[in-house]
Amino acid sequence: MVGLFLCPRFACKFQSVLFNSPLFIIYFLPVFLLAYLLCPSKWKNALALLGSFLFYFWGAPVFALILLVSGTLDFFISKHLNGDHAKQWLWVSVAYNIATLFVFKYFNFFLENVRVVTEGMGLGFPEYMNVALPIGISFFTFQKISYLVDVYRRDSSQANSLIDYLLFVFLFPQLIAGPIVRYKEIADQIKERFIEDGWGNRFDGILRFVLGLSKKVLIADALAPIADGAFSGGDIGMVDAWLGLVAYTLQIYFDFSGYSDMAIGLGKMMGFRFPENFNWPYVAKGFQEFWRRWHITLSNFMRDYLYIPLGGNQGSTSRTITNLWMVFLLSGLWHGASWTFVIWGAWHGLFLSVDRLTNVFKRMPPIGSVGLTFVLVMFGWVWFRADTAAVALDYFANMLGGSSTLEPAFQTTTKQVFLIITAAGFSFIPVRFHSWFTGLVLSKNNWVDLVKLLIAFILVVLCLGQMALSKGQPFIYFRF
Repeated sequence: MVGLFLCPRFACKFQSVLFNSPLFIIYFLPVFLLAYLLCPSKWKNALALLGSFLFYFWGAPVFALILLVSGTLDFFISKHLNGDHAKQWLWVSVAYNIATLFVFKYFNFFLENVRVVTEGMGLGFPEYMNVALPIGISFFTFQKISYLVDVYRRDSSQANSLIDYLLFVFLFPQLIAGPIVRYKEIADQIKERFIEDGWGNRFDGILRFVLGLSKKVLIADALAPIADGAFSGGDIGMVDAWLGLVAYTLQIYFDFSGYSDMAIGLGKMMGFRFPENFNWPYVAKGFQEFWRRWHITLSNFMRDYLYIPLGGNQGSTSRTITNLWMVFLLSGLWHGASWTFVIWGAWHGLFLSVDRLTNVFKRMPPIGSVGLTFVLVMFGWVWFRADTAAVALDYFANMLGGSSTLEPAFQTTTKQVFLIITAAGFSFIPVRFHSWFTGLVLSKNNWVDLVKLLIAFILVVLCLGQMALSKGQPFIYFRF
């Protein structure tokens, strides 16, 4: 069995049922929802757990069993977190969760860096096989740790049963790429999911799911060829470099926020209310505001379980800046086992420090602070997307006109240009229109609901047609 974890060929086969696949939309979701709706209330948790386990088991059977064992261990350890030697039990539980994350996500990175150092010293280094990366491990590890810490702090009640806790761990809508949900946020919903307007919430859930699916399939996947062509390596022209970066900046937002929308929508269909994960991040006026709008549940996790325990902003200015840097260096490493992700974290740590120390973004006119924040965030995506630091530096050189090539790196269609304009327009909806737009989407009116249902139906047909024409792309954050 160890060979399964170490064999690169086996690792590439790990792929769960994608939300943006016909298999999920046509088969898994309708069958699961029908069974879930017909199931008596007292058995809904068990059915949801079974469906969630099968969802993950389909693509990663070995890792599903590992998650089952580790989740069971968490549950029984949590029973000791309010008694004698509670702190020791907490350290043990957090340590083995982090150790599991290290082995599966960072062991290859660690060995590769050791190999570079030893070979640089003229020493040999034995051959090794890559450890396969379980899909979604960063997300469910953080959820498991949050439960253990919250129970220890008495910020959360303990799960009533093993089934309840494993449902929290395995709940398939947010299992693979978030939002990062804390047990205390859905504890009452796990016990009872009585909704005043059940069908209204399910209807909203369907609309939210279709919105996320459309973001992913119709926008993010359509922009992917431009970004992939630009970041494929080698010299590209300045215009291509900028266009490729804009495409990736929009792609990653619509890809990841699309997944979050789909997860939140699926949760609503089942009676769960998951926390929001995005709030128009590209209209942020400064880096502090950006991280209150982008991947909100990760920001909250880092704040509550790392930044505040380190001292937060309660100490000296230098200590506060040090805490910020530590959080964002670790946040970068959380995203991926590569120095480019560490540099990306340092990039955000730098401008968060500048933001906090100088208030430069707040002193600027709104349009200037939004524009500067967006450009700096966009530059940071170069580090996030590039495979190596050398590739990132070459890309920056190409953006500055350092390449003399006249050959286009990719062909841009009229449809892709239209999508870039549309995606940019949606991303930069002025803040004063956010509440109006949200109110329109959530408004309750028979005619409005009929129009929304018609639009949703058209979007699903378009998405299914696009999926039939292309293989579809995994969500970007599946890597993490």
